[in-house]
Amino acid sequence: MKTGLWLRFRRAAYRRDSWVAALSAFGLGALLSFALAPLHILLSLPFALGGIGVLALWARSGMQAAVIGWLAGLGYFSFGLSWIVEPFQIDADRYAWMAPFALVFLAAGVALFWGLAFGLAARWQRGGARLVLLMALWSLAEFGRAYLLTGFPWAGFAQFWIDTPAAQLLPWIGAQGLALLTLLVTLPLALLRYRPLLAVLPLLLVALAGYALPPPPVPEMTDKLVRLVQPNAPQAEKWLPERRWDFVRRAIELSETSSTSDSPKPDLIVWPETSVPQLLNNADETLSAISTRIGGAPLLLGIQRREEGRYFNSAILLDAAGQVVQIYDKAHLVPFGEYVPFGDLMAQFGIHGFAAQQGAGYSAGPGAALLDLGIGVAQPLICYEAVFARDVNATTTRPDMLIQITNDAWFGTRSGPYQHLVQARMRAAEQGLPMLRAANTGITAMIDPYGRMREHIVLGKSGAVDGYLPKPLEPTLFRRTGDWPVFILCIFLALGVAVFGRKSHGRS
Repeated sequence: MKTGLWLRFRRAAYRRDSWVAALSAFGLGALLSFALAPLHILLSLPFALGGIGVLALWARSGMQAAVIGWLAGLGYFSFGLSWIVEPFQIDADRYAWMAPFALVFLAAGVALFWGLAFGLAARWQRGGARLVLLMALWSLAEFGRAYLLTGFPWAGFAQFWIDTPAAQLLPWIGAQGLALLTLLVTLPLALLRYRPLLAVLPLLLVALAGYALPPPPVPEMTDKLVRLVQPNAPQAEKWLPERRWDFVRRAIELSETSSTSDSPKPDLIVWPETSVPQLLNNADETLSAISTRIGGAPLLLGIQRREEGRYFNSAILLDAAGQVVQIYDKAHLVPFGEYVPFGDLMAQFGIHGFAAQQGAGYSAGPGAALLDLGIGVAQPLICYEAVFARDVNATTTRPDMLIQITNDAWFGTRSGPYQHLVQARMRAAEQGLPMLRAANTGITAMIDPYGRMREHIVLGKSGAVDGYLPKPLEPTLFRRTGDWPVFILCIFLALGVAVFGRKSHGRS
């Protein structure tokens, strides 16, 4: 009788502990998101990741650990990706009801990568071995999130560190390497109760090394002056027939140069994504008039175009005479934003990508390309493409600069534009290249090859800013190797711990 009562008590306590662990995992994941832009509360990292590590050690089975990992991811992505509801508010009468479903399904789906990593790591019962294995598998899960199913590396752990000395590691190990390092120095905190010195030592060593580093020097500058234009067109008004040309006129006024002006004439002017509300096929007169008004300076801008029945989201370069001399078509499209699977069929049911209402939506361009802008060779990136380190690393010839045109009005005014900017800055630092960034509603910026912002225009303001183009640095290690060294390291680390763990179980 006593034995039966004791077993029932143990089972009840187990169920109660499971609920506490589940709620804690979700809450710690949400706390971890506070380290993302725009908050950047780095103090949340040791508490959140150390606490998640404790729960990973507590898990009694692979399934229980998988649920903990999934719930931690659900909390993290639900808060960190909350900007995803903003596009559904543009046409709220039609789409607002979809917003909570989009957020929940996106967060829950992406969190599956974490759940898989935690579940596999729980096969090894020894605390230290399990944590090390979790570091490797969690990092591999982040690789999977960045590469599989077109990839979605948004809210990666490296984004925490953009304004700290740790960002100086980006040219060497890239964002995935910095994410692995984040886990290496924080997950051992889960052992604080048992091995205090071992738990805090990695964090202390990295903190001391990081803050002992001198700040990067001021980059050398060219004599090429670039004008970045931010017309600040709200997405709900951008395509209205009665308003859309107002924003073009505003961009022209911000771009105009005069021989009587005290400011020197820019060598290049950059407008954001889809600046001209007209297909390139019909825009010859418009582009000629724009070029005349801005004084004949070369102009790079975003526009849509049609070719053989397909639509492209493009960047074009106009010469001094207003002629299109180069075209780049966006290659990495936003799923369900710029296209939907089986788009022509879905269009029959009124289902389109948010940013494209033509049947199947946009078509993808051939891939990474280079444009000769007259001030140097640039790799163009349109909006979402700056999120992907692998895309920026894809050109065979290294450019002199990166250039991103984007319409961040889709991301709202809270976290989305700030997180998008952070990722653009990371791409510049990884490559050791300056970046020219023109955003419709912000944040427009001249970014130096260390990922630091120089001249910029704040979110939600119209304006133009002039800045001299920094010179590129020497090719970085990440430029030469990409993510391969970190990926291989994670594979070997996982295999090594797996073999060690299996031998340990065999001896026990």
